[in-house]
Amino acid sequence: MSIVDAIILGIIQGLTEFLPVSSSGHLELGKVILGQELEAGLLFSVILHAATALSTIVIFRKDIYEILVGIFKFKWNKSWEFAVKIIISMVPVFIVGVFLKDEIEVLFEGQVLLVGSMLIITGLLLLLTNYFGNKEGQEVNYFQAFLIGISQAIAVLPGISRSGATISTALILGVGKSQAARFSFLMVLLPIIGATILEMKDYFEVGDAAQGVSVVALVTGFVAAFITGLVACTWMINLVKKGKLAYFALYCFVVGGIAIAYTFFK
Repeated sequence: MSIVDAIILGIIQGLTEFLPVSSSGHLELGKVILGQELEAGLLFSVILHAATALSTIVIFRKDIYEILVGIFKFKWNKSWEFAVKIIISMVPVFIVGVFLKDEIEVLFEGQVLLVGSMLIITGLLLLLTNYFGNKEGQEVNYFQAFLIGISQAIAVLPGISRSGATISTALILGVGKSQAARFSFLMVLLPIIGATILEMKDYFEVGDAAQGVSVVALVTGFVAAFITGLVACTWMINLVKKGKLAYFALYCFVVGGIAIAYTFFK
């Protein structure tokens, strides 16, 4: 993988991680277009997700600081309540990551038809937000946190947008727009950090040659994803508040349709 290719994929990740169009799906399509060796797909995808996780930390630094301050007061308060909800939301993706890791890796091998089909599903989810999610101000409750967590677990499929699935689920359940965006972006931090640590451990144990991607490519991709992630995250928060998620449905339908057509006419 060249540095230029790594930068291009990093930009794709940074833009699509926060916008409801599936970063993993676009990465898979990007790697097919660029002709990348797909054995390193999961590692590179996780590294780029780590970059956008850092973007999330920067954007929500005040929220994270307030939560941590509240937690270290060591008494039940809103910070502890929010933390428990985040942990509940992590249960489904933890189960998927532990028990279905090998099955998931197979999906990151140029499955263009799968990506196209899942993008269509993402588009349908986004359309639903036109008919639901009109309530303002309601916080995520414990049961809703678990359901949103299920959406996040399903979003490991390339083509299902994590932000699109989790925010749409939250809005459909009646969560306020600002609260839905905040919870969706913060709930992914710990799973991404954990997955990044595990993948980096495997990377250095196996070696660069076997993984098919250099450290330089990883670093440049990370930087590109981080910078574009900052811009996209800010934009997405404003889009959710204004109720304009459904506009991305058309984009998902078009890209998904092109991906499906590609598999039949290539």
